[in-house]
Amino acid sequence: MKTSKIIAVAAVSLLAAVGAAQAEEYQGVLSIDSTYSRAEVQQQAIAAARQSNAYGEAAGGALSAPVVGQKDRATVRAEAVAAAHNPTSNLDAKAFVNSQIPEQYTNGSLAQRRAAERSAAL
Repeated sequence: MKTSKIIAVAAVSLLAAVGAAQAEEYQGVLSIDSTYSRAEVQQQAIAAARQSNAYGEAAGGALSAPVVGQKDRATVRAEAVAAAHNPTSNLDAKAFVNSQIPEQYTNGSLAQRRAAERSAAL
């Protein structure tokens, strides 16, 4: 039992030594041989910064005319308020028998109770 542990430890240490021997060596800092002077590079950077972005979203097309609505603001607001107060706006007809919303939701007691609650809240 003791010898098997010793052999296992020796095998693990041998694998670790082999792994360390294959590690990458440090090659030092790479030197860059540039043909441009510092001033030329700075001028090129300024010119590149002033150019438009060819890959930008707005660079691909010209500006288009703004979309003009066909309804005025008061009409749209009135329609939104009416839709918000519609008691069946969140009901799906497919969830009911024969794909029809029952009358109690539209004209029955539930609709009257909701209307009373809304008028009391205002």
